[in-house]
Amino acid sequence: MSSNPDGSGGGGDESVATVLVAVVTNLGIAAAKAVGGIVSGSSAMLSEAAHSVADTVTEVLLLASLKRSAKPADEAHPLGYGPERYIWALLASIATFVGGAVFAVYDGIHTLVHGEDPGDPTLSYVILAVAFALEGYSLLVAWRQVKGEAARMRAPLGLYVKHTPDTAVKAVLLENVAALIGLALAAGGLLGAQLTGSGAYDGIASLLIGLLLVGVAWELGRSNAQYLIGRPLPPRMRAGVREELLSVPHIEAVLELTTLVQGPDEVLIAAKIDFHDLAAAWQVERACEEAEAQLRERYPAIRRVYLDPTPRRAAPPPGP
Repeated sequence: MSSNPDGSGGGGDESVATVLVAVVTNLGIAAAKAVGGIVSGSSAMLSEAAHSVADTVTEVLLLASLKRSAKPADEAHPLGYGPERYIWALLASIATFVGGAVFAVYDGIHTLVHGEDPGDPTLSYVILAVAFALEGYSLLVAWRQVKGEAARMRAPLGLYVKHTPDTAVKAVLLENVAALIGLALAAGGLLGAQLTGSGAYDGIASLLIGLLLVGVAWELGRSNAQYLIGRPLPPRMRAGVREELLSVPHIEAVLELTTLVQGPDEVLIAAKIDFHDLAAAWQVERACEEAEAQLRERYPAIRRVYLDPTPRRAAPPPGP
């Protein structure tokens, strides 16, 4: 299963492996952070624990999205289950917001208002260091996949991350980046509290972690909502589809072209085609078959092609 809109590379198994690495990593990290937060009395550490729990829930939902969207088309869902991936991924972004961001913001404000008595941060420092290494490894796995897919697409990495339809891998990538930033903020809060004896630094760190998660949840929610509403192929690829159609014998013009990305390896093409006026019925049928074959060869992610023979409207006669 391709992870690219043009089917040029990447695979569903690779996406599943990337998410699984993140799930296993976050399960252990969440428990360790909770212990560290309780021992040290750090609100930032507890916020980071909530962050990891939210990430774990998010990644479980992403695994569900990958599995359910891979189901083949059937009579009840003739266009397949591809868009279901974006429904589950949207729920995952909500989990990030509710499970991580809301708790962290609340805990940070509570600490700033009521204060806290900092405990021994030694264990928390050790946990943060281990968590940083594990999150770094999880980020490296996601980074390698995204970088490889961007290279195969011949697209700048930032542009690919912004537009990739594989929102599961995008979620893992962004969450791991946010996790590393969050760990640095938590360490800064602990250090500030240790040096000054004031829990305000810890509260500020917790608040910043919450705002960071709000940003991640917003970006992931926005990306998945776009595909649920309906997102076309990028302009360059739409131009390529039109080019392939016009190269087929007996096709005179592409009057209307609709493209719809249903998943990382599921693209639907629908077009109104003006065929040569003298083309026989069998020639029109053959042209449709050739057009579909050419499109699939150039863009393997194209699963469905619907061509509607439509006469070009004649220009109205000139007025008197």
